[in-house]
Amino acid sequence: MLYDLREAQRAFLNPLSNWADSMSQLYANPYSPLSYLPFANRISAGLEVVHRLGKDYEKPGFELRSTVIEGREVTVIERIEISRPFCRLLKFERMLPDSLAHRRDDPVVLVFAPLSGHHATLLRDTVQALLPDHTVYVTDWIDARMVPLAQGNFQLDDYVAYAIEFIRHLGPDLHVMSVCQPTVPVLGAISLMSTLGDPALPRSMTMMGGPIDARRSPT
Repeated sequence: MLYDLREAQRAFLNPLSNWADSMSQLYANPYSPLSYLPFANRISAGLEVVHRLGKDYEKPGFELRSTVIEGREVTVIERIEISRPFCRLLKFERMLPDSLAHRRDDPVVLVFAPLSGHHATLLRDTVQALLPDHTVYVTDWIDARMVPLAQGNFQLDDYVAYAIEFIRHLGPDLHVMSVCQPTVPVLGAISLMSTLGDPALPRSMTMMGGPIDARRSPT
């Protein structure tokens, strides 16, 4: 139902967005007589805002091709570690030279990126900051519109199952970081693993900006 409403909204806004874009350029282009009218710049700016409300934004890439470790530039290769219908686990592999072989033991960090309405590249700066001192993995969620209906629904328990699978795959020396919305399912996943005495339980869990009131159960 929600997806149907979203698609209906997109279908309604698309022609409006295209019209607003054309009109905005008409009031901004120096070859157009309308651009010399009073308040033409403000009219153009207002139409540009309307255009952006309905505009589809392509998913940007991380484009993290290198990092600096101990003063040396090191090539970084982005590759898919695990591929699932609703998510890909990305690894940013640092191509360490022999002189930096000791940095292969740097801490491993799994970053759970937001799922609801965002791209994982929202955390590009976070990944970039982690790379010099960590081996970094990031969850790259697939746009639900691109997932075949045959794959079924994606519910909270599926999210928790994905989190547990990724954590187990990376092993017990893992540090987990969740940002915003995924803090809840990640907390649920790690709590479940702790209850089960799972040997792959992460060494640490960092939750940033999530909808969790820590005052309810202080530790």
